[in-house]
Amino acid sequence: MQIHASQLNSRPQVLVIDDSPDVHRLLSARLRSEDLDLIPAESGRAGLDIAEKNPPSVVLLDLDMPEMDGFEVLRRLKDSPTLNNIPVIVLSGLQSPHDKVTAFDLGAMDYICKPFDLTELRVRIRAAVRLSNLLLMLSQRAQIDGLTGLYNRAHFDHRWREEVARARRKRRPLALAGIDCDHFKSINDNYGHPAGDAVLQGLAAILQRACRETDLPCRYGGEEFFLIMPDTTPDQALAVCERVRTMVQDVVWPRHPDRGLTVSIGLVGCAEVGAVNAQSWVEDADKNLYAAKQQGRNRVVMTELPSGGVRLADAG
Repeated sequence: MQIHASQLNSRPQVLVIDDSPDVHRLLSARLRSEDLDLIPAESGRAGLDIAEKNPPSVVLLDLDMPEMDGFEVLRRLKDSPTLNNIPVIVLSGLQSPHDKVTAFDLGAMDYICKPFDLTELRVRIRAAVRLSNLLLMLSQRAQIDGLTGLYNRAHFDHRWREEVARARRKRRPLALAGIDCDHFKSINDNYGHPAGDAVLQGLAAILQRACRETDLPCRYGGEEFFLIMPDTTPDQALAVCERVRTMVQDVVWPRHPDRGLTVSIGLVGCAEVGAVNAQSWVEDADKNLYAAKQQGRNRVVMTELPSGGVRLADAG
């Protein structure tokens, strides 16, 4: 389940997809006291467009609509990887058992027949919002590394593809850094795994302090981290990486105060992203990280990619 920024809104957003203006007016008046925002859509297609741009917490869906009926809307919602976990409450004048069974088979959470009781509707919406919040919390936890509290590799893979696509589309700068703890195995061997865990947690804390609000540090695996830097030129990214490197170098570690720690960093950046495949950046960052190790560790090795079209054969 992917998370959209709108789903982190403090007030739940309930998307109402119904072709009747009277229904929108009624719900707006009767649900005004509820702690939620109603988002109106008077056609199935309009509702899908709104949901794709700003995924809501809950969808209230009419079935009997022209052009695209509610069954098709429900089918498309449940086929979408970004929308399929949103609870859908069908709010319809269709009362046959066949319609109800079809709606539930397609993934509806609830089915309320018109005319509906407002008190009952409030209770069912609250239950749907609670379910939405629970699913969002579980999704967030599934993308968090348990030891460091940073995002994990699964989140990195998804977010990195998004950032590359966005930078290519808007011709914006972008940078990626691979960060690895030097001689990490000797920390575990000489001071024990709790000391190694403390180092990883310390590195995560340094990354969070050294980075800017728009940067995204992730734990890639083991002692390796990746840092996504959107809208960042190569020179700006190099400054961030040098700040990380010097901060790590200056730390006195409580479990081994006489044994300092350093990191090697492989950096790839471009002032104007062109036709580059996301995976090629990860591979280049890894190559530069290896080069930093080979050149003596505790350093940043950077590749600045030319602006515009590069690696056209790998574009994808």
